Amino acid sequence: MPTHPHAAPVMTRSLVMLFAFCCGAIVANIYYAQPIIDLIAPDLGISAHSASLIVSLTQIGYALGLFFLVPLGDLLENRKLMIGTALIATFSLVAAGLARQPGVFLVVSLLIGFSSVSVQILIPLAAHLAPEESRGRVVGGIMGGLLLGILLARPLSSVIADHFGWRTVFIAAAVLMLFIMLVILTTMPKRQPSHSATYGQLLGSLGKLFRDQPVLRQRAWYQGLMFATFSLFWTAVPLELSRVHGLSQSEIALFALVGAMGAIAAPLAGRLADAGHTHRASWLAMLLATLSFAPALIHPAYSVIGLAVTGVLLDFAVQMNMVLGQRSVYALDAASRGRLNALYMTSIFIGGAIGSALASVLYEQGGWLAIMLLGSALPLVALLSFLIVANREKRQMALA
Repeated sequence: MPTHPHAAPVMTRSLVMLFAFCCGAIVANIYYAQPIIDLIAPDLGISAHSASLIVSLTQIGYALGLFFLVPLGDLLENRKLMIGTALIATFSLVAAGLARQPGVFLVVSLLIGFSSVSVQILIPLAAHLAPEESRGRVVGGIMGGLLLGILLARPLSSVIADHFGWRTVFIAAAVLMLFIMLVILTTMPKRQPSHSATYGQLLGSLGKLFRDQPVLRQRAWYQGLMFATFSLFWTAVPLELSRVHGLSQSEIALFALVGAMGAIAAPLAGRLADAGHTHRASWLAMLLATLSFAPALIHPAYSVIGLAVTGVLLDFAVQMNMVLGQRSVYALDAASRGRLNALYMTSIFIGGAIGSALASVLYEQGGWLAIMLLGSALPLVALLSFLIVANREKRQMALA
């Protein structure tokens, strides 16, 4: 029997941890290729200038899935929808591991991203199950798992590729997806939304939601710029570490593992949002991201350490701002959370795809200095936009 949202199981600590694990394992699919594009590209005959297409196409696919699949979370039974998308992801990962032609691999990369959006059905489901007073904490805890998946995917991919080849990365990911489908089937609560609109009406309502919700537009803009910086850094830094500093894939894996420390920002951000500190925490996150590239300016002998500090600070700032934005967006309209989340995350991953696409070209043309300049400029634009909006709202309140 379908479970109505209000009659759904309580979000216990164990269920939050389960949701977090599934989110992390699924979202990792998008990031396995990021640190090993220098291995994949020459093997498939992809040029150095086009190598970052592997990452950006995966993110574009994810953005398309967010726009066209995630709104179905407001219409179809959520558990079945997640299993269906996970099944497509499994087949796509196998195809990536077996691909021999560059065109085939790039198309499959798009499909991997497209089919890995079940995490964005799972997170609004958790928000439905959580009471208002602890929603930020629950979403933050699950986002912590999701972000660990993003951050741990890179070192895991590097180590596996270094010892067993890059194709093994995708085959192993497909096996993990089979396990995740079993977990979803046996442990996840059902949720049949009460929404009665057709799929076409749901998609048609996305534009109206985006126009009618200024908070959604603002948070999507801020986080889109932040995530562009995040993707720019993590797509370019493996190139810098291998070419300039001579690090192996396993050493790059250790570097990426240090960056995973930034995932502690997600639960912290959820608690700050629940306590009413969204404005101050958002300001801090954007400022921190703007300044995060400064450690790379230290003495060349310690530049790898500087890059690692940049990774930690940037990850912390981006993850904090993402959770703060989600908490704000989810509070807008409970009946539209799936679509609100789709619009929010689509905007973010469009930013991420742009950052990834620019990484290879920018690095080849201007080296790490070009990456650092753009990486600092993007969150600065977000911060200035945030301050302008905050000052305008303050003046409006004074006039009211």
